[in-house]
Amino acid sequence: MKTLEMRFSGAGGQGLQLCAKIFSRVLLGEGYHVSLSQSYEPTSRGGLSRADIVASDGSPDYPLATDLNTVLILDQAAATASEGIIRDDAIVIVDPRRTKNPPKGKFKIIELPLSATAIALGSERVTNVVATGVIAELSDDIELDIVEKALRAISPKKFLDLNMDALRAGVDLARGVKAA
Repeated sequence: MKTLEMRFSGAGGQGLQLCAKIFSRVLLGEGYHVSLSQSYEPTSRGGLSRADIVASDGSPDYPLATDLNTVLILDQAAATASEGIIRDDAIVIVDPRRTKNPPKGKFKIIELPLSATAIALGSERVTNVVATGVIAELSDDIELDIVEKALRAISPKKFLDLNMDALRAGVDLARGVKAA
């Protein structure tokens, strides 16, 4: 049985729940059984926030993340929140502008200018969508066109063009990693 475990972590207000919602839709559409859990501190912005996905091509044994394949860290507040449950073969995507001390382990750390890319596009608020593009492109299990459809379906119309630009920018960042 194939199982994927993903964690989107950072500070409240960074759109991590939206990332998880997009990937949940995508994985459901690809036939996976999906569990989504969320955790956040009681502050609306700035406190630790995370969203976890456990997806399996069969009935999952346990609905909570215990063995992460993919981790996104958008803020230093989340850097240690996943220690002990990141697989050795996992990829950990980190925004170095906001995360100065990423977690340590055998897993692969990929530092990318996620928030700087979003700022260059015109709004730091699309950092999460830039990260979505990175994860979609780096994953062997996720089809980019399905991610695009999911983003179009849930994006407010007035932000659709910016969100699509952010997604493509994230894909381009990931392609740079793959080419290196």
